[in-house]
Amino acid sequence: MQTDTTRENPQANAPQAADSNLDLSATAPGQLRVIKRNGTVVAYTDDKITVAITKAFLAVEGGTAAASSRIHDTVARLTEQVTATFKRRMPSGGTIHIEEIQDQVELALMRAGEQKVARDYVIYRDSRAKERATRSTSEEPVNAHPSIRISRADGSFAPLDMGRLNTIVSEACEGLEEVDGDLIQRETLKNLYDGVAIKDVNTALVMTARTLVEREPNYSFVTARLLMDTLRAEGLGFLGVADSATHHEMADLYAKALPAYVAKGVEFELLNPVLAEFDLEKLGKAINHERDQQFTYLGLQTLYDRYFIHKDGVRFELPQIFFMRVAMGLAIEEKQREDRAIEFYNLLSSFDYMASTPTLFNAGTLRPQLSSCYLTTVPDDLSGIYHAIHDNAMLSKFAGGLGNDWTPVRALGSYIKGTNGKSQGVVPFLKVVNDTAVAVNQGGKRKGAVCAYLETWHLDIEEFIELRKNTGDDRRRTHDMNTANWIPDLFMKRVFDDGKWTLFSPNEVPDLHDLTGKAFEERYEYYEALTEYNKIKVFKTIQAKDLWRKMLSMLFETGHPWLTFKDPCNLRSPQQHVGVVHSSNLCTEITLNTNKDEIAVCNLGSINLPNHIVDGKLDTAKLQRTVNTAVRMLDNVIDINYYSVPQARNSNLKHRPVGLGIMGFQDALYLQHIAYGSDAAVEFADKSMEAVSYYAIQASCDLADERGAYETFQGSLWSKGILPLDSQQILIEAR
Repeated sequence: MQTDTTRENPQANAPQAADSNLDLSATAPGQLRVIKRNGTVVAYTDDKITVAITKAFLAVEGGTAAASSRIHDTVARLTEQVTATFKRRMPSGGTIHIEEIQDQVELALMRAGEQKVARDYVIYRDSRAKERATRSTSEEPVNAHPSIRISRADGSFAPLDMGRLNTIVSEACEGLEEVDGDLIQRETLKNLYDGVAIKDVNTALVMTARTLVEREPNYSFVTARLLMDTLRAEGLGFLGVADSATHHEMADLYAKALPAYVAKGVEFELLNPVLAEFDLEKLGKAINHERDQQFTYLGLQTLYDRYFIHKDGVRFELPQIFFMRVAMGLAIEEKQREDRAIEFYNLLSSFDYMASTPTLFNAGTLRPQLSSCYLTTVPDDLSGIYHAIHDNAMLSKFAGGLGNDWTPVRALGSYIKGTNGKSQGVVPFLKVVNDTAVAVNQGGKRKGAVCAYLETWHLDIEEFIELRKNTGDDRRRTHDMNTANWIPDLFMKRVFDDGKWTLFSPNEVPDLHDLTGKAFEERYEYYEALTEYNKIKVFKTIQAKDLWRKMLSMLFETGHPWLTFKDPCNLRSPQQHVGVVHSSNLCTEITLNTNKDEIAVCNLGSINLPNHIVDGKLDTAKLQRTVNTAVRMLDNVIDINYYSVPQARNSNLKHRPVGLGIMGFQDALYLQHIAYGSDAAVEFADKSMEAVSYYAIQASCDLADERGAYETFQGSLWSKGILPLDSQQILIEAR
């Protein structure tokens, strides 16, 4: 490789000098270094200057013996002068640009009276500068960094484009207060080096902006927008739409990227081929690229890490295409599917409403498992137990959370007729469930999640309470799963009355599992009486307060088991005419019937409440529009859903349960200047949730007019005109 201290002109034998590719790892401290035009830094050596000056003399005076003797002495003297100049300037060492060395060579030639040689050298340098200028017109950016090159994927190098860097940072700071784009650029450049990979330039930008978030929260938006530059390059490049793009260029590129994305997704068997049958041109025009600016860094990074569809580790799904894919997946069975997809897209991409994680993961794919949680009842036989664990694995594989009712399984020490032995109880099986959740980690996207429920009268309850302790026999601990007590009202009465509490094995008291309220209380007391006549073999009597104290202690120490209440859940259940609620789900927001033929399914979504606060108050008209669309999307989930086990399909289609919640309650209070602990906050909670409930019930009625009532509607509390709010009176009367 030739440096610019030389030239190639065989006819004129023009001055030339060799380049250096020295390893600086061996450079001594304090030594001079040279910055070359390509940005690399090499050690300063005399021999390079000697060669350059020698070739300059030979080009002018020729190579006769007499001339050679004079040239040798002159070159040695001039080289020593040039080197002495730099050592005098930088006695402790330092870096010198290649142009400075050439300037000193010219100056040394002039001072020595070698005007002809100096003149030829000046002309040569000027011609080389013009050559570089010509090359830069076609190859280099106008605002190229003087010394930093980036390495491309093909191994080639190009100067760092400061103009584009400035554009990306400026776009990232648009519309945000208290952020400094110049600061981000300055700090980023400090972390770059010559030959840096192009992807690492953006990483440096993101890391620089991220460190400023604690100084000013708006830098979280800046960081997300800088991360978007990486996402655009990765996604658009893979789709063959563009090598890279700025935010504003995406106004046109999203429409071009959508059909390319669908084609690739179908080709790789990642997307449902039906998506290719949509009017992609119409959907592409509906994409709003400005919504990419709404993300905070954590939100966008989480989408990138977990949610975006990828092939061989390359994410080719961009944020707005992601939302459109989910919307298309939810509208796939609609009659006017493009219009519905656009309606769903606008709701999701505006953050007014957010579907559940499984829906975001799987909508529009070949396995659209869109439901959030599954509730099962585990039977009291070995085959049934392991079949339930198998169901757990299959449901978890496609991102479902799990709630298992383990109350029917017989307790430790109870009789096993088939083997004439004694049972090991519930706990050893829960260890297997725990490890299954770890092994089947929701399709490799996030940790598997399961919660085990056990009624408080079960003989294994004391060991169950200790499952999350960090001490004791680790074979009887479940560190990765959740646990919950399923508490009947009678137990709390005994606690209040300082009474005794009897623990049973369910194989001896099988009907307690399905009884609630007064019926449970009467039957429980009957079984307690049987213990006095030795009619029940396996039981234990303790003080109710002692067990309650232990439950609270473990809750304080480990956060488990949770306290959930059997009787209120059943007495207020709209579906009590067709079954019993034996547990809640993983997150305890849903209570649904389960039995051997039905695995209950919860289909969830959340309204973003702060987005419905307009001018300091709740915009109920907007809330109504959001709820109407959200309920329709949730109802679609039930029909589109991929069911990995038949019992889940049976239950979901029969009862069609949906759960519509809220998020951002504290932020909604903040926007109204309401303190969280105030009476005004309680009033707003009541008002906002009543509005959500009212509009959701109204939307459900509208859907029933359009699609018909669900299969088990007749006989439900709904059919009797008893709404969830009204069912509170049923609980009061029962108590």
